[in-house]
Amino acid sequence: MATAAALKSPKELIFEWEGKDKNGKVIRGEMRAGGEAVVNASLRRQGVMVTRVRKRRTSGGRSIKHRDIAIFTRQLATMMKAGVPLLQSFDIVARGATNPRLTKLLTDVRSDVETGTSLSSAFRKHPMHFDALYCNLVEAGEAGGILEQLLDRLAIYQEKTLAIKSKIKSALMYPIAVIVVAFVVLTVIMIFVIPAFEDVFKSFGGELPAPTQVVIAMSKFFVAWWWLIGIIIGGGGFFFFQSWKRSEKMQMTMDRLLLRIPVFGDLINKSVIARWTRTLSTMFAAGVPLVEALDSVGGASGNAVYAIATEQIQRDVSTGSALTTSMTATGVFPTMVLQMAAIGEESGSLDHMLGKAAEFYEEEVDEMVKGLSSLMEPFIIVILGTLIGGIVVSMYLPIFKLGAVV
Repeated sequence: MATAAALKSPKELIFEWEGKDKNGKVIRGEMRAGGEAVVNASLRRQGVMVTRVRKRRTSGGRSIKHRDIAIFTRQLATMMKAGVPLLQSFDIVARGATNPRLTKLLTDVRSDVETGTSLSSAFRKHPMHFDALYCNLVEAGEAGGILEQLLDRLAIYQEKTLAIKSKIKSALMYPIAVIVVAFVVLTVIMIFVIPAFEDVFKSFGGELPAPTQVVIAMSKFFVAWWWLIGIIIGGGGFFFFQSWKRSEKMQMTMDRLLLRIPVFGDLINKSVIARWTRTLSTMFAAGVPLVEALDSVGGASGNAVYAIATEQIQRDVSTGSALTTSMTATGVFPTMVLQMAAIGEESGSLDHMLGKAAEFYEEEVDEMVKGLSSLMEPFIIVILGTLIGGIVVSMYLPIFKLGAVV
């Protein structure tokens, strides 16, 4: 019996069908089955005259993003709180997913659960999409019989985390986009515009002003070596980001550097603290033991400096030290977070106090992003005006000089 079920469920696929009901009306739908014959037989029993059956394509599609998992978690939590059975909830979410890869992922998880595997164990088979924090919270919910509550808490956590990341990206995207556009504009000017001016200046005779000579020399270098400049910038950027991803030493160096950058460093630091406190608050509120919860907190912070600090905290806590004492010893947490943690430990409401600290720093990040947006605009305008305006003035100096002579 068990063997037959194990062989049947993993092979089930989603089929899209079209047919006519008893009144001749065209109807369409989807069905999970082991093959087209099963779909045809099931629909005939329902009085449907099948005209077309095809397997839903599950290949291709965009990659599964963190936002997709967050939306799935919110939908699953909402349906389970409304009393919809787990397997039926998976069917509804999978049917509504527009990404074929997400549909296949949810179908695989559902099949595992249907054969008797726990939901947390089914999620653990897909570590690329469901991390240790996610699986631990689901496991705690299953053990305590409060799965729908923890799924709701997990959905809130993911939504907060995505909001923080989105704010950081929006703060960094504007200056990066302007820098890229400025580089493209300067490249076009250097390669196409300035050589045309140079041909005109040759007919003037006489010596060109020093700024004009510098700009023309730079233009000649761009025209001669544009391909090498492109290779150096593109290749250098590729190898830099690859080494950042793969080298722990590089990650540590860059994460330390990011925290020290003027203005932006403070923004990144506050966002990391918000994620750290939000993660620990969520784990602790779910009943996960502190030492075990710290396993997921460091990685969720998104910064190697705090990940290493979390490992040190975990070692200290496992030997009997208080959480606040261990956090203080790392030297990376601000006084407010330490005080909130101390009050939480003394009052037995650590999850609540850490949640309040997370809310405070999330609001701080929001305010900093708004301030940076208004601060960066005039700053970038001055830089671009200086660069492009300097080139324009340099190219018109010989014309002004010629006009003075005439």
